[in-house]
Amino acid sequence: MSPKAPITQDVMTIPRKLPEGKINLVGLTRDQLREVLIEYGTPEKQAKMRTGQIWQWIYQWGVRDFAEMTNLAKAYRAQLDENFVIEIPEVVTRQVSEDGTRKYLCRIAGGHEVEVVYIPEEDRGTLCISSQVGCTLTCSFCHTGTQKLVRNLTAAEIVGQVMMARDDLEEWPVPGAPKDETRLLSNIVLMGMGEPLYNFENVRDAMKIAMDPEGISLSRRRITLSTSGVVPEIARTAEEIGCLLAISFHATTDETRDVLVPINKRWNIEELLQALASYPKASNSERITFEYVMLDGVNDSDEDAHRLIDHIKRHNIPAKINLIPFNEWPGAPYKRSSNNRIRAFANIIYQAGYASPIRKTRGEDIMAACGQLKSATERARKSRKQIEAEAGLQR
Repeated sequence: MSPKAPITQDVMTIPRKLPEGKINLVGLTRDQLREVLIEYGTPEKQAKMRTGQIWQWIYQWGVRDFAEMTNLAKAYRAQLDENFVIEIPEVVTRQVSEDGTRKYLCRIAGGHEVEVVYIPEEDRGTLCISSQVGCTLTCSFCHTGTQKLVRNLTAAEIVGQVMMARDDLEEWPVPGAPKDETRLLSNIVLMGMGEPLYNFENVRDAMKIAMDPEGISLSRRRITLSTSGVVPEIARTAEEIGCLLAISFHATTDETRDVLVPINKRWNIEELLQALASYPKASNSERITFEYVMLDGVNDSDEDAHRLIDHIKRHNIPAKINLIPFNEWPGAPYKRSSNNRIRAFANIIYQAGYASPIRKTRGEDIMAACGQLKSATERARKSRKQIEAEAGLQR
């Protein structure tokens, strides 16, 4: 797709409803899939083989129709069709930014909506997926945080976002065709709507499916989970998922972080740093990414940069620091730091021996940039005055 593609928006008006009484196979772990196949008539001796076959059709080839699963007997395919469906979130709108970024509004069960963003780059294609409808964290600089938490997404709804994007990118391989190692969707970041570690089990199961070598087959090093600092679940993430970790850090003192990231009142900076110090050892992971949004006059001083370095060095954390220019939204209570201030901050970190890339803002024209995600219907229900009033209350 041309990086200068015009902004477009396609609306699907016919929703695909889950047929009553049928079980969705998407999102089930291998063990769960095997159990449900046995429960609905698959002989136990065949169940492991059938699980492997169906798994490949769903996650390797992207097939949604049992009739196309040609290595299964016709009668068995009919039996599957009688009891099960293969359903993923429905695309309501699709927007394409001037820079090629794609933003999808997806409808899930109950009529709720979440946003998903695909960011194409020269050496990778990153899909930013959501784990909750809304968010419970109320981070004061984040537009997503102004939408109240509705519910956790299921494992099917989480991995279904990946499948939906592969549909749109036309990236499912053809059975029997030579394997193509180049991928349009090569990386996943759990940085969309919600706090992934407040929905741990569903996120874990969905990412295990994404990493399974006989399906979507993404390396754990191609998956990054971003958390605001749910300390008790950080060790579990290392042990049960083993993906890369990013921390929404954003401040170097508890006083400032309590305002920017209120979860800090529960687990403060020192507790968080102690948990991070053990993470790479537990997961044999690479560096932890510290995400740091640059807010004018709030957290962007030279003193903040030096404190950040001191925090990381004291705890001997292998780290890189992603500096994120603040993406403004209607009624936002903060302003973006100047380019000169961001560069000066980055230089202090770089001189201390840490990578300090300044994140290039992507998809800002379609409200797809970091901190801007919020379901379109939620935005439409509120006037600009309401949004600004809510933002004022959070200052």
